[in-house]
Amino acid sequence: MSCKTIEVKGRLIGGTKPLICMPIVARNYDELMLEAGVMLTAKPDLIEWRADYYGEADDINKVLTSLDKLTDKLKDFPIIFTLRTRSEGGYQDLEQGYRVELIKEVIKTRKIDIVDYELCNSEDHINEVLLAARENGVYVILSYHDFKNTPPKEEIIAKLIKAQDMGADISKIAVMPGSTEDLLTLLQATLIMKEKYTKVPMVTMSMSQKGLLSRLTGGIFGSSITFAAGRDASAPGQIALHDLRNVIDIIDRNSK
Repeated sequence: MSCKTIEVKGRLIGGTKPLICMPIVARNYDELMLEAGVMLTAKPDLIEWRADYYGEADDINKVLTSLDKLTDKLKDFPIIFTLRTRSEGGYQDLEQGYRVELIKEVIKTRKIDIVDYELCNSEDHINEVLLAARENGVYVILSYHDFKNTPPKEEIIAKLIKAQDMGADISKIAVMPGSTEDLLTLLQATLIMKEKYTKVPMVTMSMSQKGLLSRLTGGIFGSSITFAAGRDASAPGQIALHDLRNVIDIIDRNSK
């Protein structure tokens, strides 16, 4: 199955080698600048600002001002903006109408490259985000997170197909394994998706220590991005960037 690739600031999403993303989970402006400095040293392929952790996420103007400072400091890195909803692992509750408005205002700045938005939201809200993104040259990840279970592989595949059918530039799913078999379910679903259905880059992961192998070897099965821990992890099972990069480089060197 052929899959288009996305190039953002020289990084190829959906290529032969998965990219490594590090999250920023700062609670305030000082922490935001501190974590930005960590990113400059670590040099991940992508950076995700998890703005739901930010203490001033309820003030659009303060978020936009902070974004301006952040992107000035990290201008050479592709930035993913995520304001995760509480029901799918977000750090704080924000009213949905406000959340959509903030996301759209961030998109309109054109200072981010990618926005992550959840499939669980209403179709109207999803379409609002997609339209704003299209008008401003921003890519969209449509994502699904299950922090309790690993659904059957058919359901995982259906979620990924739904994301791309709704207009996602990147589809994403993260699930919680209860066993090694659950990890294998996620990897098998990823491989089936890659071979039969995928039209856009996808990101899949099995969380927690039980799912660690998916973060290390997901690229073999078709996952285009994996996540390393920054100063703090944004999801269970994230590991240090240098460890993750070493494994991915070893796999890449020996697969040619």
